[in-house]
Amino acid sequence: MAHLPPDRRPIVISGPSGVGKGTLFKMLFERHPETFALSVSHTTRSPRPGEQHGVDYHYVSKEEFVDLKAKDGFVESATFGGNMYGTSKATIEEQSAKGKVVVLDIEMEGVKQIQASKIPARFVFIAPPSEEELERRLRGRGTDKEEAVLKRLAQAKVELDYSKTPGVHDKIVVNKDLETAYKELEDFVYAPLA
Repeated sequence: MAHLPPDRRPIVISGPSGVGKGTLFKMLFERHPETFALSVSHTTRSPRPGEQHGVDYHYVSKEEFVDLKAKDGFVESATFGGNMYGTSKATIEEQSAKGKVVVLDIEMEGVKQIQASKIPARFVFIAPPSEEELERRLRGRGTDKEEAVLKRLAQAKVELDYSKTPGVHDKIVVNKDLETAYKELEDFVYAPLA
């Protein structure tokens, strides 16, 4: 049974790599079944083993992506490592029409694009307790080479600085303790309409 929040605008969740965004929105989805839908992005990259079309990403050709972008079909898009990624307006509209509250997991440039697009949304930033703690978590993953860790940390600094800009985010949740951070996120999502 869906337990819909009073405010049904899409929720844009951003924050640096390693901060625990994925864990937090998975908890939101598990504790409120049938309520939320994670916006599935379009990408020109090939599926990795185990990834499914329409679940992890909508995999499209470069031509299809460029065509959709030219038709103003994306609320935000970016290029990383030679691959294009984007959030389509149709995806958000489809899920909203089904009565779901759409959750978008987007990086900083995407947040700026959505804000510029004037699409009504709520913006949440998930912050680490400190840069040191974020570094510890990223290194603790053990999946990245030193160069990649340093790159992620440099990007995290930029994102953290940006998050301090007044008026950019409706809510900043510091993920020090997972359950506390989750409660803060949930309270924000389910806040009564002002």
